[in-house]
Amino acid sequence: MDMLIRAQNGDEEAFTSLVLQYQNPVYNLCYRMLGNAQEAEDAAQETFWRAYQAIRRYDRNRSFATWLLSIAAHYCIDQQRKKRITTMEIEDWMEEVIPDHTPEPEKQIRENEERQSIQSLLSSLNPQDRAAVILRYWYECSEEEISQALQLSVSAVKSRLHRARLRLAQQYQSQQYAMTERIRDESPAF
Repeated sequence: MDMLIRAQNGDEEAFTSLVLQYQNPVYNLCYRMLGNAQEAEDAAQETFWRAYQAIRRYDRNRSFATWLLSIAAHYCIDQQRKKRITTMEIEDWMEEVIPDHTPEPEKQIRENEERQSIQSLLSSLNPQDRAAVILRYWYECSEEEISQALQLSVSAVKSRLHRARLRLAQQYQSQQYAMTERIRDESPAF
């Protein structure tokens, strides 16, 4: 909190410390929203620039992380709109895949495919639904915090999350079915 107060009073070193503290969560949100590392990096930089410009107006009664992530989410939503991208249980397959640097090629390939699959599924959602899902399941924001971050009512957040879970489950099942069919078609007949 002291760092935040100093940053609000114009201390650039304090703001730099906040950037260092929050750069990974902001980048990760941007990457999940945009699906491209370079675009995510640009979006994260823009997020911090916007936060820097607005830091004096930040309300300390609100969670700083939620405020910062909402800036990132809104920026990413705007970027997606500009690009005109159309876009089982979620808890079971949306766990963060933590890279293991042990040289196990099969495991690394499987983890990479899993990350790509999750990114593909997220890309099927509209930008606000995607933001709600990411904030809920990766950042464990409450429905109230998501409501504040996305400027929606709590009931709208609940509805978006429910609709997104259904869509993701349908997409996941379709992916699994397609993969099963592809494996069956590629298998030699005996």
